[in-house]
Amino acid sequence: MKDSVPEEHLYLGFSHQYQDSIFPLHTSISLFLLSYCDCKSFKIFLVPTNENANDQFVTKNLLGDLEIHLISKCQLPTVVQSCCLPAVVTKDGKFCRAGLSVVLRHIIQKTFEADPSKKNVLELLGFKKTCLKACAEVSQWTRLCEISIPLAVEGFLTASPEHCQTIPADILQLERKLGEPVRVHNDDKIRRQKLQQQKAGAKAAASLLEEEATEEGKAVEVHEHPLPSLELSVAFSKLRVQEVSHAVNREAPLIRRTKTSDLPPLDHVFAEGLYFTLADIVLLPCIHQFLVYSKKQGKDLVNLPLISSWYQRVQQVPGVKKAADKCNMQLLQLPELIPSPEEHREDFFPVPNDFEEEHEDSQFIGGPRPTMTKLMERGIEAKFSPHPCPDWTIDWTILPAAVNPGEGKMSRDRALRKQQQLNNLVAAVKKLAKPGDMIVDFCSGGGHVGIVLAHMMPSCQVVLIENKELSLMRAKDRSDELGLSNISFIQANLDYFNGTFNIGVALHACGVATDMVIEHCIKARAAFVISPCCYGFIQNTMKFKYPRSHQFKEILSYKEHMILCRFADQTAVHLPPERKLIGKQCMGLVDLDRAWAAEECNYSVQVTSMEPESCSPKNNMFVGTPV
Repeated sequence: MKDSVPEEHLYLGFSHQYQDSIFPLHTSISLFLLSYCDCKSFKIFLVPTNENANDQFVTKNLLGDLEIHLISKCQLPTVVQSCCLPAVVTKDGKFCRAGLSVVLRHIIQKTFEADPSKKNVLELLGFKKTCLKACAEVSQWTRLCEISIPLAVEGFLTASPEHCQTIPADILQLERKLGEPVRVHNDDKIRRQKLQQQKAGAKAAASLLEEEATEEGKAVEVHEHPLPSLELSVAFSKLRVQEVSHAVNREAPLIRRTKTSDLPPLDHVFAEGLYFTLADIVLLPCIHQFLVYSKKQGKDLVNLPLISSWYQRVQQVPGVKKAADKCNMQLLQLPELIPSPEEHREDFFPVPNDFEEEHEDSQFIGGPRPTMTKLMERGIEAKFSPHPCPDWTIDWTILPAAVNPGEGKMSRDRALRKQQQLNNLVAAVKKLAKPGDMIVDFCSGGGHVGIVLAHMMPSCQVVLIENKELSLMRAKDRSDELGLSNISFIQANLDYFNGTFNIGVALHACGVATDMVIEHCIKARAAFVISPCCYGFIQNTMKFKYPRSHQFKEILSYKEHMILCRFADQTAVHLPPERKLIGKQCMGLVDLDRAWAAEECNYSVQVTSMEPESCSPKNNMFVGTPV
């Protein structure tokens, strides 16, 4: 174990205390993970929503053996004040990680860095370390675990008695998810082992019945003699750092010849499948509070057999009960419930209408011409404004090497195109900015835009927001090399940034991210300079429905709009000129819809093409200003 670990500060919100939990539940979840990992790498602060709070508001035994400090909102580091909690910030106050999933994943990584023997902690990140890595806006699973269930349980606990008679829809959705077949890496092999186990069990049961019938000399009632679940064996053997023990390693010829489609599905052991992951850590404090309150109210859990079984199973994981005891979580022992037959499960857990509509429209067949013609008949065509700064370019030869995007692992041609893209965005931002402005580089990646802006505009403050840690770390290294003092970094999904700012900028914000950036700018009444990308990834989400503007909604259906989005991605260099032209027109129409939607919020928006257009196949650029 390493002797010294760089101290970072962890800030957790605190609204109130209820039974054996601190609220919001994001705080209880964070404290539970810290106890499970036995992590000492952070100085922990509670940030009360009530400014008059003091130490007496927090019962000591809810915090386990963790040392907790109270701090008011006004005492938070500046970068943290712009973020939703929980948040972790480095001692210099320049690099912040915000949002539940990002913070929890960081706690796991810091725990392993401090003590590499804790491999079980690192395995909480799952296969390829991707557990809860996708942002909640694009991942239904992350949204369910990180946002929907914690909020649903908090609402359930605070609702009036007449409003808490029904199980929250998000809890029912988790029950439905636990009933779905598991998909894991190398599941073909495990499913063949399950088939072999099933056949061995059936054969053993038949032999036993035959023996009993012979001994009794009469017909006997059939009793089940199930073998131990293969899924449980696989899951818990990994947790106990043992090799999976198979009764027979060699597959029978019949098993080897069985088609993959005919193999039995795998059942859930834990939230994400066979293995205990961060998702289980997140869900346990939430489901625990829901079950405690339900039991107190005398509610029947017959409709939640899979959640009940999961809750009991998680308690068997080494270290879980110990962590729960530290947090004074008195885990319940529940009676075993029999799951409903699969054919009746949908009666209890119907699929939400939004999901059905999205699933029905997931296949888009046909070309864009009928849709484009439909718009043209109503006088709507792609419109591009003149470039706001056509003659302005950066003299890259006089800038420090760390400012130049070519200093990365780019080819010379790609570095040149990146410089040309930056010429466009930086020129537009400089035209809008004034001394003292706060500029936010959304979806900043390695910081190509933000670092140039911070270097060339020292009188402005620049914040880089990116959810990929490695990209943001590279940007910080470049900033440190340049000695920039007017720049800070936030690793977070966009929804966790709630700061005020004057200008938002984004270079090639992917799919829905462009609309998220526009929404943030409109809320802050900030100007924006945005170059969209990945039109083919646009789709309806919990927050965004397409088309965006009233004009487009009156003419196009969601499916027709998605056809435009799919063909807007057909602008690659190698494609025939006619096809690229159609792609550019589709890009223009999708972005015209976005521009009109922003104008409905009292913005003036221009859609233009970056110069030269060869700088990128995705060369559209928005410049929007509040009216």
